[in-house]
This record gives sequence, C-alpha cells and structure tokens, in this order.
Amino acid sequence: MLTGYVKNRRLRDARVLFDSMPEKDVVSWNAMLSGYVRSGHVDEAREVFDKMPHKNSISWNGLLAAYVRSGRLEEARQLFESKSDWELISWNCLMGGYVKRNMLGDARLLFDQMPIRDVVSWNTMISGYAQDGDLSQATRLFEESPVRDVFTWTAMVCAYVQNGKLDEARTVFNEMPERREMSYNAMIAGYVQYKRMDMARKLSEATPFPNIGSWNIMISGYCQEGDVSQARYLFDRMPKRDSVSWAAIIAGYAQNGHYEEAMNLLVEMKRDGEGLNRSTFCCALSTCADIAALELGKQVHGQVVKTGYENGCLVGNALVGMYCKCGCIDEAYEVFQGIQHKDIVSWNTMLSGYARHGFGRLALTVFESMITAGVKPDEITMVHIFYALLMQNFCHYCLLFTFF
Repeated sequence: MLTGYVKNRRLRDARVLFDSMPEKDVVSWNAMLSGYVRSGHVDEAREVFDKMPHKNSISWNGLLAAYVRSGRLEEARQLFESKSDWELISWNCLMGGYVKRNMLGDARLLFDQMPIRDVVSWNTMISGYAQDGDLSQATRLFEESPVRDVFTWTAMVCAYVQNGKLDEARTVFNEMPERREMSYNAMIAGYVQYKRMDMARKLSEATPFPNIGSWNIMISGYCQEGDVSQARYLFDRMPKRDSVSWAAIIAGYAQNGHYEEAMNLLVEMKRDGEGLNRSTFCCALSTCADIAALELGKQVHGQVVKTGYENGCLVGNALVGMYCKCGCIDEAYEVFQGIQHKDIVSWNTMLSGYARHGFGRLALTVFESMITAGVKPDEITMVHIFYALLMQNFCHYCLLFTFF
C-alpha cells in the first residue's frame, strides 16, 4: 500500500500510512524517502533519512542523487564526505553534478580520488572538458582512457566541433569502431554550425539510420542559409515529424520573411495533432508581431494560456513584444506583470513598448521598478530610457545615467 501511494505521487496519504505503521523496516523507510526524492521534496527526504534507524546503500544513494539533481551540491559534498565506502555509481553521480554546473575543478578532484573508474567516469570528465572548450584536457583524458565506448568517441567529436576543428572531428568520426545516431548527428551539426552544408548533406545521406534528429538539423541548417525551399523539401519528405521539426520549418519561413506560409504551417501543425512547444509559440508570436496580425496573435495567446507557458520568461517576452508592436500596450503590461521571473529582455521589451508609443512617464516608472528589483540595465535599456526622456523632457532623470 505504501509503495502504491508513493508511485502515484500521493505523498500525503503515504506519510499518514507511514506514520501509523507500528513497525517499519528499511524497505518502508526507503519507500518514503524515495517518494520525497522523486517529487523533489529534498528537505523532507533528509528528514526521513536522519530518522532512519538503519540505512543501506539505497538510502545513501537516494539522498545524494536528490541533492545533486536539485543543484544543492554543497550539501551533496557534505553528505559524500560523511561516508567512505560509496559505490561507484555515487562517485559518478556527484562528479556528473559538478560537470553539469561547470564546476570542473571539483569534478576533476573527485575523478582523481576515485578508487576505481568505469567508462561512465571517463566519459563524464571528457564531456565536461569538451563542453567547456578545454580541448587539450579532453584529448589527454581520451588518450588515457583504458576503455572507450560510442559515447567517448562522440564526446571527442563534439569537442573538436566546438573548437571549430571540423577536419579533426571528422578524423575521429572516421576512426570510430562503432557509430550511432548521435555520432552522425554530432558531425552533421558541426558541418551545419560552420555553414558547410554540402558536407552536412553528404553525411546525412550516407547515414545508415536516418532519424528525426538528423532531419531536423538539416532543415534548420538550410533555413539559416536562407534556402527555405530545400528545407521544405526535406520537411515534406520526413517519414515522421516531431515538434522540433515543425518549429524549425515555421521559424525558417518567418525568419526569411514568408510570414503567411509560417502561419499556415502553424495551423497545419495544430491540425496534425502536434503539440505546440515554447519555441513554436515564440516563432508564431514573432510572426504575428512582424505583420501586425493582432487577432491571430490573440488566438495564439489563448493557446499559450491553455498550455501554461504564459508566465514563463521565454514565451512571456514574446507575448509582450507582440502586443507592443501591435499597439496594445495595456495587454502587453498585463502579460509583463504575470511573468514570474523577468530577465533583462522582459524589462527592455516593456520599456521599448512604452517609449515608442509615447508613454514616457510609464517607461520611466518601469525603469525605476527595474532598478528596485535589482536588475542591472544594459545598453539597450539606456537607449529606450534616453528616448523616453527626450519625449517627456524629463532632464532631471538624466542623472540616472551617471550610475550605469
């Protein structure tokens, strides 16, 4: 019963049952601990952990993984240092947490202290150095690694690609004893990134197992090159599409000025039953803003509300921009207020809307709120404020410029 409650995320019922149990074994304690971990309730998991009369490896590993996943790495470190006989999976877990947050010094220190390493250990460090652009360290570990799998080789391909060394990346790719979809996609993406579409096309056509990822990469590449017709040719030939496929082709049409076709595809996407994601919504809203299609923009807004993306920064900013460009300043500000975590783009978009539509006082009010919120203005912010000052002739506000 307890396990059933936990699996169905009924933690309140699970806790009531757990507290009423006259006797609890380590399985019961771990079930309750696991429930809190899976639901992201790390503090509650720690409370259960501290009260456990007997702990096993599942208990320790579960709490450590919870700290790592939630980004609480200092607490993960303290827990790790409180015990000496950790399993290899736990060493890899903590090291992976460090790498994910670009704490490569801590990750390398842990790596060097490991009593034993497996291929996951080596791959984690090689990938970390590759993502950080440290090609020399990635190469050194790659050469020292006693065992390599397809992930090891692909990590090195990515390392060379990230540093713009496509020929070296292709050499590693050609030497791989085994290749998978991700190996081909990494090399194809490298060619696309550096605008070598001829090589990307040849490799994509040579892949023995074409997949949605490789199709999407090629479509995005052609769109970036302005070759929307070739992108559409590939899109129409795809045996299967996902939301990324639709977003890529819609964005391609929009970015190249084919707004009507972009909106037609958006309607077709919805008719096809594919769920709209954040990228697609942003693209659609940007297109509505560029052609001042307010009514269509409002329809997209309605879909945004249904998905719950409205309060997110990415889609929220796109909504504010759309309403501002369509002259609906009140609607723009209403969306702006609803964005939970505003970034500099959120503030600048709202400032621009007020300034360009002649609401200088309101622009300055938003600017003051921005300063109060602790957000540091950038050059774009100051351009909008300067424009608002000129319109309102509020010279005394010019003193604000001396502080930034």
